[in-house]
Order: sequence, then structure tokens, then C-alpha cells
Amino acid sequence: MANRSYLYSADSVPNEAEIPRRIRCISQHNWDIPLAHKLLVGRGTTIVPSMIWNAPIGIAADYADGTALLRDLLRVVGKGLEDDTEFAECVAGTTAHLEKQEAKHFVLETGEIVSLTGDDPAASVRHLASEDIPDAVAQAEAAIAGRNDDWLASVRAYWQKHFASFYSEHLYFSFPG
Repeated sequence: MANRSYLYSADSVPNEAEIPRRIRCISQHNWDIPLAHKLLVGRGTTIVPSMIWNAPIGIAADYADGTALLRDLLRVVGKGLEDDTEFAECVAGTTAHLEKQEAKHFVLETGEIVSLTGDDPAASVRHLASEDIPDAVAQAEAAIAGRNDDWLASVRAYWQKHFASFYSEHLYFSFPG
């Protein structure tokens, strides 16, 4: 069984008292937190209680701003992949699913991934939220602005690793209602 990162949307964020009432499934990715997930939670990033595990290892962020950032990067990445039908299908499917599952916030569940290293999961999430995610956002913003060609070429060369996650209304961890 693979360890995964899980991405959801909700109109509120989890807190110590409760999880959001309506949670929509966005995506899951095996063995990693991919660039797409990092960018989607890259605006208004905050650490929240997990909806799955008993620890402060969830990450919430602004849905509209994160979606706009990912779309802008996909547009720039696509400029070098015009003949790649698989990339075009990935972008179309991702975009349609994000529109369908839209809410006010993203909630990224990191538990299975941050527990792989044996380090303190809460400390790993703090590092993810304060270092890894902001770095991914800065790299993407520079590429979108035309100032990060080497990074963009690398992302383009390995686009499946960064963007080809499983997008569905039902993930391994789904919530009723």
C-alpha cells in the first residue's frame, strides 16, 4: 500500500473542536507531496489540525488564489509541451475537477508522507509550511514571470511527477456527505 498526500476542499478549516461539514475530495498522490499540491496550498498557508490523524499536521490555504497560481504555472509549462496530448489531457482534467470541487479553502493532509522519515511529523509540517511551500511558490512565480528558465525546464521534463496526481470525487480517505 502506498503512502499518500491527500488534498481536499472545504468552506471552513478544521479546528480543535470540529472538522468542516462538507469536505470535497480533490486529489491524492503516492509517496510524495507533489508540486501541484504545494502550489495549491501556497496562498494563505496555515497549519491546522488534521481531519484524519490526531495531530496538527494539516495545511489549509486559500482555494481561489492557489488554483490561480497552479493554472498560471500550467499555462507556462504547456508552452513547451504543445504537442504532448497527455499533458493537455492532464491539464484539462485537473482544471475541470478544480472547478467542480471549488470551495473557500484547500486542506492538505500530510500525515502519511511526513511519517515516512521518522522525524517529528508536526515539525516536518512546520518546515513544509514555512520553507518548502513558500520556496515552491517563489520558484513558480519566477517561472511565470519568465525569470526561472532552468527550473521551468526541469518541471516541464518531469511534469508527470509534479502534476499527474489522482483527481477524483473519492479518495482513499473520503468523508461522508
